[in-house]
Amino acid sequence: MNINATGLDFIDLNEALRQSRGSCNITNCLGQRFLAAGISDKTVTVSGIPGNALGAYLNGAKIEVMGNAQDAVGDTMNDGTIVIHGNVGDAVGYAMRGGHIYVQGNAGYRAGIHMKAYKEKQPAIVIGGKAGSFLGEYQAGGTIIVLGLVDNDKPIVSNFTSTGMHGGKMFLRSDCKGIKFPSQVHTHFADKKELEEIGHYLRHFCTYFGYDMKELLDSPFTVVMPDSKNPYRQMYVAN
Repeated sequence: MNINATGLDFIDLNEALRQSRGSCNITNCLGQRFLAAGISDKTVTVSGIPGNALGAYLNGAKIEVMGNAQDAVGDTMNDGTIVIHGNVGDAVGYAMRGGHIYVQGNAGYRAGIHMKAYKEKQPAIVIGGKAGSFLGEYQAGGTIIVLGLVDNDKPIVSNFTSTGMHGGKMFLRSDCKGIKFPSQVHTHFADKKELEEIGHYLRHFCTYFGYDMKELLDSPFTVVMPDSKNPYRQMYVAN
């Protein structure tokens, strides 16, 4: 089904999407919010720029955006896949607890904030470009991968990366020289086993965006992890 979003507000556009069956192509999207929120049984392709909270509470559907997206992509998503052929704004994957998000370009501030995992629910965010400040803030589970496939002089991540991190893993395709991490996390270079651990995410990224796996593996990956089961306890509990 094809839906022309011209002139539709976010309520009408989402209602049209919910009434569709199977695959749905949305054209001329222009900032409509909450697009595909909570859906579980569709494949949605979006041309244009969706507004905030694209795929919020997503529960198994696949969304592919042929361009940029705004803030809070995949907010609290439970399952499914979101693919962005461009950049995303702030707070991508906020509190996500399942599913996968692939971003070809850069991400704004607070990507993966409050990301968590539970049993078979292991969420992942793969960012092809670079990430803004507070990446993985309060991360409690899941996997964040930043590949830095952007030709500029900025570091792969900005300030305050992994602040409050107490679970999960972060993989940064860089030696991370000059990047300051909080004392409550530790870093090391990924070994062969850890690279195999993220191999399927990298292969999906290559499939979606046309990269070569050898290119992704031609640089070291720095792994960021919390240094204990509760590294920030001393900040909140009086001695």
